Amino acid sequence: MEASPYIKRQANGRIAIKMGSKSERVMAWTITLLVALTVAAFVFFDYTGLDLSKAIPETFYNLKTMFLEPALSHFTWGQAFYQLGVTLGLAFLSTILGAGIAFFLALMAASNLSKAWISKTVRIVVAFIRAVPTVLWVLIFAIAAGLGSEAAVLGMLFHSIAYLVKAFSEAFEEVDQGTIEALRATGANWWHIVVHAVLPSTFTYLLSWTFLRFEINFSVAVAMGAAAGAGGIGFELFMASGFYFDLREVGMITYMILIFAIVLEIFSTKMKERYFPAAKSAS
Repeated sequence: MEASPYIKRQANGRIAIKMGSKSERVMAWTITLLVALTVAAFVFFDYTGLDLSKAIPETFYNLKTMFLEPALSHFTWGQAFYQLGVTLGLAFLSTILGAGIAFFLALMAASNLSKAWISKTVRIVVAFIRAVPTVLWVLIFAIAAGLGSEAAVLGMLFHSIAYLVKAFSEAFEEVDQGTIEALRATGANWWHIVVHAVLPSTFTYLLSWTFLRFEINFSVAVAMGAAAGAGGIGFELFMASGFYFDLREVGMITYMILIFAIVLEIFSTKMKERYFPAAKSAS
């Protein structure tokens, strides 16, 4: 890629031409700094006791055992699918509750449907919530509610609300302003505008964003099963890897999660193509 010329007129009337814009130079310096820090990290690692001649073959052996010899040892297939259902339930519950709450907050966050100070307040609050990782929210609620599914659902719910408020409000703001003004001219109140103008125009996008968040929450629920003791297939993965040290069981659970995630993605894509073709661009 050729650097674009940066042209600047000096005080004496001469024109100075520099290759590369300011943003390109900032990007180049950022990448250089990150590379330098990465190299420095490897230089200052503590390599005491590390024997690469043994570590590399053992790593490949563990990977071969994990992914080429998968097997269940400490629970049955029925229990495995039950735990997978628990993880699915955690994701479904946090997504449905989050979408319901986010819908009403998004109406207040949309600049074309609410007052400016209300919109800015809601946006600032959800931006703060969204900036904190889901794991931290789960740990925060674990202090109040204790480790378990309650903390996991509350943590995922909090982040889901913030995520969907942003997505929903941006969809609401794309509604044709002429349609809203026409309804106002006929004497329609705020709720009539939402029901008859906003919802029909954005319904497919709301469903698309909600399903996308469900996919995210499923992967998060797997991690929270171990981090927050919420149960599900993630907890079994933690037990197999950190307690039983059973690489074959880790591989089988990993395959189950991967296959289910792929099925979920295929189902989502087919559903959008068949029922919501206008919402494909949202995801």
